[in-house]
Amino acid sequence: MATKKSQKIKEYEQFLSEAIQRLDKISQDRSVPRNIRRATTEAIEALKDESFSYGVRANKAISILNEIVNDINMPFPTRSEILLIIGLLERIRD
Repeated sequence: MATKKSQKIKEYEQFLSEAIQRLDKISQDRSVPRNIRRATTEAIEALKDESFSYGVRANKAISILNEIVNDINMPFPTRSEILLIIGLLERIRD
């Protein structure tokens, strides 16, 4: 039983790590508008906040990303990447 729980925690940590790496790449891309880079930085901070459970952290980041996903100034590759990240974070449950 404990191994199943620890396996799930490892899986969630992998998802968070991958999401943070992808968001960091977007936040450092100068071709992406500033408001979108700022939102990705906020999402990274939400994902790194260990005072909350994995599910809460993922949901906070999803909420931040959902606010910007339909921004008309967002480049299409960035939108695709953000939607991929949202899909990745939606796998995390409490």
